[in-house]
Amino acid sequence: MISEYAERASRLPGAVVWTRGAVGCPGGGEGGGEAVSVLPDGCMDLLWTEGRLLVAGPDTRAYRPGPAAQGPWAGIRFFPGTAPALLGVPAHELRDRRVDLADLWPGAEVRRLGEHIDAAPDPAVALEDLALRLAADADPLDPLLRTVVASLAGGCSVAATAESVGLGARQLHRRSLTAFGYGPKTLARVLRLQRALALVRAGVPFAETAALAGFADQAHLARDVRELAGEALTGLVGR
Repeated sequence: MISEYAERASRLPGAVVWTRGAVGCPGGGEGGGEAVSVLPDGCMDLLWTEGRLLVAGPDTRAYRPGPAAQGPWAGIRFFPGTAPALLGVPAHELRDRRVDLADLWPGAEVRRLGEHIDAAPDPAVALEDLALRLAADADPLDPLLRTVVASLAGGCSVAATAESVGLGARQLHRRSLTAFGYGPKTLARVLRLQRALALVRAGVPFAETAALAGFADQAHLARDVRELAGEALTGLVGR
């Protein structure tokens, strides 16, 4: 039985398998025993809940589950830029959306896959097996995209990132829309938010977190958290 939120590294490189109990939050999210906001992370998820397969697109703001989020849920959170090639849809078409997989693939195929996962002893493992099959049939992730993610996650500017991969600003923007769902500036903000959250949850003071994560100051950090997460940093850390 799927209990409270838990996650583990997937057998698919760079991906994470997560599960959520009776009160779930599709698209990944924070731990705890009640539904909480799902924060932007640059990723897309393939989701299962009883009788349904869905896709969570890349978020530009916090996603707040409603009554339909009652679980259990299982999901696989793909490494940024990976999912479009596996699912056959550009990321920007799913930005800030949760859609049924049957809206993207033939309905009969999705029903067959869903029934198989419903009947599996461990739906999370069955969902992961599906992702592995999709990856085996897809082209490998463009190394350029991994370089872009690593550069922006490391705090490099968009201009420096574009130069490092030999692309002009417009080319990088077009490639980013397809792979990540938004331009590199938004991806950089999302990844910076995740860096900051990791630091404060490790006990680093807010002012020091702001400097280490690449914000101009603590006020800049607070504004970005408010805009992307929809609440104050103190609330996120407390939860």
